[in-house]
Amino acid sequence: MARIFLLVFSLFFFVSTYSQSEIYELRVYEMDFFKPEKVLHDHFQNALIPALNRQGVKHVGVFEELGQALPKKIYLLITYDDIQAFSGVEAALLKDVAFAEAADSYLNAPPEEIPFKRVSSSLIRASTEFTNLVKPSEDAGVLELRIYEAYNEDALRRKVKMFNDHEFQIFEDAGLPMVFFGANISGDQMPCLTYLLAFKDMEAHKEAWSKFGPHPEWKRIIKLEEYANTVSSITRIFLKPLDYSQF
Repeated sequence: MARIFLLVFSLFFFVSTYSQSEIYELRVYEMDFFKPEKVLHDHFQNALIPALNRQGVKHVGVFEELGQALPKKIYLLITYDDIQAFSGVEAALLKDVAFAEAADSYLNAPPEEIPFKRVSSSLIRASTEFTNLVKPSEDAGVLELRIYEAYNEDALRRKVKMFNDHEFQIFEDAGLPMVFFGANISGDQMPCLTYLLAFKDMEAHKEAWSKFGPHPEWKRIIKLEEYANTVSSITRIFLKPLDYSQF
């Protein structure tokens, strides 16, 4: 009986903890060629972001890739307090009269005026050891988005544990400022984890990463059998915040 009680309590604690974790929605808008982007930026700045802020969403980031990547992409990162906040956002937008008025020019735009071809979306649940998004410093001009794919769910679990038990401290020691970190619960490239780093410029990025590899704790843990074969592929994308981005 005691074992059953302990199991039920542990399950309740697990579900309760994860249901209250921050959720990050990462949307990637793939832009169409030769179409003006103004209607989308106006929608973000004047309609969607203010409406999300009214719902209690404090941090909405809007970014573009550094350089001249084609097709161009715009990244929207929305931070929700928990999964319940995310699940209620669409219903709240439908009831928001101010949003409907501000979004009218976008929602009723003809197809030829919509500048993107498609939108992909991922949901990411914050780690138990990096629970909240940390806004970058105001001089942060370069953001590094990293996605680590794993060959199966256990490999992902072990990589998340590697971060929770060791890597967050190594990142801090090396001067790699973490903005958010979490395991993806929906979207492409799964199973995977995603995190975002912030730097003043590419020189600061280079200097910080140069300290990571030689760190004695990193050199120790990469030899541990527990963490072998945890990452099968890494995607790295450099971003810059747009003027109206909230971080």
